[in-house]
Amino acid sequence: MKLAELSAILERLDMHPSRTLGQNFLVDDNCLAALVRSAAPQAGENILEIGPGTGVMTQRLLDAGCNVTAIEFDSRLAGYLREKYANVSALRLIEADACKVDYASLFPAGTPFRVIANLPYSCASVLLATLDQLANPPSSFHVLLQKEMAERLAASAGTSEYGVLTVKLAFHYRAHIVRIVPHGVFYPPPEVDSAFLALEARERPLAEKPLLEQAARLATAAFSQRRKQARRLLEHVAPGVDFAAALEALGLPTTARAEIITPEQFIELARIANGLNL
Repeated sequence: MKLAELSAILERLDMHPSRTLGQNFLVDDNCLAALVRSAAPQAGENILEIGPGTGVMTQRLLDAGCNVTAIEFDSRLAGYLREKYANVSALRLIEADACKVDYASLFPAGTPFRVIANLPYSCASVLLATLDQLANPPSSFHVLLQKEMAERLAASAGTSEYGVLTVKLAFHYRAHIVRIVPHGVFYPPPEVDSAFLALEARERPLAEKPLLEQAARLATAAFSQRRKQARRLLEHVAPGVDFAAALEALGLPTTARAEIITPEQFIELARIANGLNL
């Protein structure tokens, strides 16, 4: 969709893009086509799109033969989409706050789905964390989001970008940045560049659910004050565990901070905390 077309739609709806809602509309058709190609939607797939806006990505997904569930918070845009796609059975449009939707009812057990979306910057981390924790999580994410966040989620241990959400998502997914997207392809242009991030599900999670939950608690504690030594923070989660010895057993210094502990090592720390062997 060109800027002139978008401007006409916004004028018709008597609306201006909201910074609070993270409304930055993609207005470069070549960029959109490249993003969709990299996500490679297939006919018959169930796709979750969050923040469809005026439907430019939605249309590409429908053209690919996908069954699309689109969640739009803005009532004016939702009304526009309802009118535009009134006779399209492959689109399930939900007007709601994407952070408060019951995804388990939309995609119950045995219903595979993927996420392909231009995520609102303001709530991207909450949405990713929420969807990751579903009993029936997405098989993949292909999402456009702020470049800084994409770099955090694809970061390796030992880098300043590496954080607790990086660890938690790594339990189930492999992350990589597909491409950097300049801010000039959006209207209004955000102050920072974006990135198209792919999160592909592992063949199996790195451990069983109870162990991953304990590892997530340890990671949350360790990153809560990332400048402090991790063992002192971990002791609040599992009192009585000798985390100095546990870190040494994993080949880490006793003074290690959270940012050098890999997802796999957080799992091993959880094993030790649970009284299991390495």
